[in-house]
Amino acid sequence: MKYIVSVLQYKPQFLKPDENFARLKDMIIQLDSDLVVLPELALSGYVFTDKEELNQVAESIPGGSIFGAMRELSAKQNLSICYGFPEKDGDTYYNSSALVNPDGTYFVYRKIHLFFREKIFFSSGEDPFFVCPAKNGIKIGMMICFDWQFPESARSLALKGAQIICHPSNLVLPWCQDAMKIRSLENRVYSITSNRTGTEINGEQSEYFTGGSQILGTKGEILIRMNDTEEGIYSVEIDPALADNKQVTDFNNAFGDRRPSMYFLP
Repeated sequence: MKYIVSVLQYKPQFLKPDENFARLKDMIIQLDSDLVVLPELALSGYVFTDKEELNQVAESIPGGSIFGAMRELSAKQNLSICYGFPEKDGDTYYNSSALVNPDGTYFVYRKIHLFFREKIFFSSGEDPFFVCPAKNGIKIGMMICFDWQFPESARSLALKGAQIICHPSNLVLPWCQDAMKIRSLENRVYSITSNRTGTEINGEQSEYFTGGSQILGTKGEILIRMNDTEEGIYSVEIDPALADNKQVTDFNNAFGDRRPSMYFLP
């Protein structure tokens, strides 16, 4: 099956989700794609200094207005959308990502490995990594930004059958884009890392984001990689079924040759 996947990179305005959604919508309605991945905290901005700021933009699911607008956009454009957002559940906040599908289904992942000052504002997700269907039943797994540091994240998704890893990100360290080449290669899966651009300043806090959004093939090859400053959407046609083939040579299988009893995984 041929399948068109897209990655979006842009610079959101801090604490302006409605304005950011309007801009994203203008970009997405031009797409002829099956799946698009947006950045981590794609509509809120990232550099929070207090929980009141976070509370202004956090949403509960499924009642949030941006979430509802994303579902409508997904249905209208007939594509799946994976995007990052600040989730509020009672008095608890999560750095989450949602997959919304044109048939109305949706899935939410809560970031397991929090990075740096995220630990001040968010709680870590307590549900394990999971795989869910995107448009046409393609199997995707979600991980968010710093989850890349832990090989178990992508490996768990691949072992559960993910064909595509959707990776919303707000990357500030310089290593992820190349590390994800290894994650795709060792797991024989496609990966889509959507990063944001620009420098965000809030009081004494600031972060520079590295861009470099990319789509990788099942051997870690770069199918698309953006530079550190450009904004826009890039698309490529893939065959998700290639991710089901874990054969490395006639004698070697990336998963069949695993020997879990030999590994130390406390």
